[in-house]
Amino acid sequence: MNSRRDFLGQAAVAAASLLCSSSKPLWAAVSSSASSTRAWVTTPDAKFRPITLPSWRAGSASADIDIDPATRYQSVLGFGAAFTDSSCYLLSQMESTHRTKLLHELLGADGLRLSMGRTCIGASDYARTLYSFDESQTPDPELKRFSIEHDRAYILPMLLASQQVNPEMYYFSAPWSPPGWMKAGGSMLGGSMRKEYFGPYAQYFVKFIQAYRAAGVKVRAITSQNEVDTDQNGRMAAALWGQEYEIGFIKEFLGPAFRDASIDTKIWILDHNYNLWGRAVDELEDPELRKYVDGVAWHGYMGEASVMTRVHNAFPQKHAYWTEGGPDISSPTYSTDWAKWSCDFAKIMRNWARCIVSWNLLLDENGDPNIGPFKCGGLVTRNSKTHEITRSGQYWAFAHYSKAVRRGARVIESKGQVSGVEHVAFLNPDGSRVLVLGNQGSARRLSVRAAGKSLDIDLPADSAFTVVWD
Repeated sequence: MNSRRDFLGQAAVAAASLLCSSSKPLWAAVSSSASSTRAWVTTPDAKFRPITLPSWRAGSASADIDIDPATRYQSVLGFGAAFTDSSCYLLSQMESTHRTKLLHELLGADGLRLSMGRTCIGASDYARTLYSFDESQTPDPELKRFSIEHDRAYILPMLLASQQVNPEMYYFSAPWSPPGWMKAGGSMLGGSMRKEYFGPYAQYFVKFIQAYRAAGVKVRAITSQNEVDTDQNGRMAAALWGQEYEIGFIKEFLGPAFRDASIDTKIWILDHNYNLWGRAVDELEDPELRKYVDGVAWHGYMGEASVMTRVHNAFPQKHAYWTEGGPDISSPTYSTDWAKWSCDFAKIMRNWARCIVSWNLLLDENGDPNIGPFKCGGLVTRNSKTHEITRSGQYWAFAHYSKAVRRGARVIESKGQVSGVEHVAFLNPDGSRVLVLGNQGSARRLSVRAAGKSLDIDLPADSAFTVVWD
């Protein structure tokens, strides 16, 4: 299941021929049509627009894309974004009716249907202040000063409000840094973890999970460290974790601490880029670590998605989770790169990932609030002056996946190399099939074959495209 298919080609079918004149609202339910085949397209002129396709016909001898529902791969956990301190603060500052409307658009059954949320254990770079849950000038190995009080102001209320909109929210959490007193240098700003505090740090995780659960939020998975091999030159909350440190911490302290406290929260390793796939393999080769670890968390900033398949092939019982990657607010294509993201998402899902989770759910037009050195964009942007909501190109790519693909769906086989096009297919729990296409090339006509029948699709240039059929 490799993902990269780069070929040249062209077609002469105009995008306008695909668009229907439907007066349905933008978020018309995917399942609302009486037809057994439904389709939606996003182009520069249409955003998740329902369109009419020709009928399936008797299968031809060849097709551009062959779909085989009998060949099944990983199950889908969901799609989502990070509920950082910054995102939750901006949500909390919205007028309540506007906030509710936005949450329903992002998480609701008639909206984007996002169902996963990444939270931060203490401050990330996208926070208003630098903080941990036990920060002080002197060590506190007994964690007497532990408190999640910071999160009670607006993070937990926004997580709880999101659960009200979508009760199936799957929250998972990651630290950007342990408390400063646990580290060489005594600061959350870069540096490395001190081994002598592995025991207290394991209990720090336990206390965090228990405190969140008591507040009404179940943390279903954690990673031991966000981006294990960078300290960002001391410019933001970060921590270096050597490979042997991560192995030792999980197998000797964190895993046993969860076991002893009867915590069923899953543990994911790495939480970093594709190019560190060799480290993931090396860590999973340790049988004591392996018994506590559910899978590997991946970021998409460096390397290729195909390495997730390498790790899967080495350890097929361990899952892959795509936990971070987001739009660039400074890019001129911030709001228009849906085809790029749709292609990226197809490659991610074709390489065993069970989820795709964007970085910040919501930021302002400057990529703020932010105490770090990078300027990312939110999945959606809220202008700090006009309060206007701008949707990123990544948002529109998500629509073609999260609105059609249900939790528990299986990725199924889709074969075919098409110029400029990436594709991935799914089998939903209700038996419906989904095909998502991303086209960064020119307009073209292509044929799809499944179960002995064929369907012709006129695929516009620079588009994302979803087909659902029974």
